Amino acid sequence: MTDPHLQSALSLAAAVRAGAISATEIVSAMLARIEARDAEVNAFTEIAEGRSLADAAAVDAAVARGEDPGPLAGVPFAAKNLFDVTGLITLAGSVIELRRPPAAVDAFAVARLRAAGAVCVGATNMDEYAYGFTTENPHYGPTRNPHDPARIAGGSSGGSAAAVAAGLVPVSLGTDTNGSIRVPASLNGIFGLKPTYGRLSRSGAVLFVPSLDHVGPFARSVADLAAVYDVLQGDDPADPVQSRRPPEPVSATIGQGIGGRRIARLTGYFARGGLASAQAATDAMARALGASGEVELPDVGAARAAAYLITAAEGAQLRLPDLGARPDDFSPLSRDRLLAGALIPGQWLLHAQRLRSLFRARVAEVLHEWDILVAPATPAPATPIGQDALEVDGEMMPLRPNLGLYTQPISFIGLPVLTVPVQHAEGKLPIGVQLIAAPWREALLFRAAAMLEEAGICAAPVAPAFETGGAAE
Repeated sequence: MTDPHLQSALSLAAAVRAGAISATEIVSAMLARIEARDAEVNAFTEIAEGRSLADAAAVDAAVARGEDPGPLAGVPFAAKNLFDVTGLITLAGSVIELRRPPAAVDAFAVARLRAAGAVCVGATNMDEYAYGFTTENPHYGPTRNPHDPARIAGGSSGGSAAAVAAGLVPVSLGTDTNGSIRVPASLNGIFGLKPTYGRLSRSGAVLFVPSLDHVGPFARSVADLAAVYDVLQGDDPADPVQSRRPPEPVSATIGQGIGGRRIARLTGYFARGGLASAQAATDAMARALGASGEVELPDVGAARAAAYLITAAEGAQLRLPDLGARPDDFSPLSRDRLLAGALIPGQWLLHAQRLRSLFRARVAEVLHEWDILVAPATPAPATPIGQDALEVDGEMMPLRPNLGLYTQPISFIGLPVLTVPVQHAEGKLPIGVQLIAAPWREALLFRAAAMLEEAGICAAPVAPAFETGGAAE
């Protein structure tokens, strides 16, 4: 097999199971590619070379014995560096965590992928403690967008998304609190899933906002995304908020289409504030899905404000010991926001939680009438590294928080969202669109995304500058 970095995860796994190529060959090729190309992207904070080659050898040994090595046999993947990976220090984007010992046990999500035959090749860069939307990490450097290395990769799972877009791995793991999977998926032009809150276990992952945090995958195809999602499902008593619902695999159903489903384009709040390219991409996706109406969600701005309060307060509580003992080891931006969160009055939080319940009930009424809602994922394609402001509704606003303009209200109530990419939204830059459904309806979102991919409306190839295997010219 030539150019494994251009292949899908499922094609790599099929080739390994058929004996056409070894897992060791695939992983070795990916490690060499990461060494040659990651300096341009800065997606990885650590490479697990020895461990990954040992895991690949174990897959090859299983094939040689005639055993089933798993549905993701030999598939390289990367994990955001807030997942525990045995033998690596779980940095969570911080220098404070350098004092911790290396992880002794894999996070649940990492362990599930390894049990399916996938091979973890390393840990990826992120915003400090997942508090951000740009992955301009002051400690480990910015992750750069493979479509234009002068631009951001988004965050906080920017390293995981950029690694997939650059062809350094076919799939990766991220987390999403207020948009940390959907924003980088949009800016890097790949597929990303934020499942229903509680669907996937978070044990072994450093939490940011416990009542908002989700685990989810990135991929360059809907089928690969579905395969990883299926593997990640499973009961984990170690995660107290995980639903006890049985797994609901989606891979076998993604080709069934969405005939008869009611699709609406979100308007109002979701039709304002973004560049024309973001709105045009959303309109194109809505038309391609056969949207038959438009709908405006109630009180979205208030919901986003409440999400801000809950994020700041819960995030601060988890970091209070280090804020007191090692304040200078935080980046100034993270430290200041966390300290402000620690000072939020309890009455404000009580009001925010009440509004959350009200907003959830009102959106549930909308989702009783409509099966899929279509909305922009980000207000703009990737912006230049270092840019601090973004024009929103004709007014210059801080860039970092407003990259989550369209994602934060949806995270607030835990809905499943699949982000699909539109390539060349502005020149060579991609942008994403959110497909949103009621809780536990991930399968419907996968069918819609597969229909768009099959029609050529959305696609996620390796970024053009990274299609070749050698170092950049």
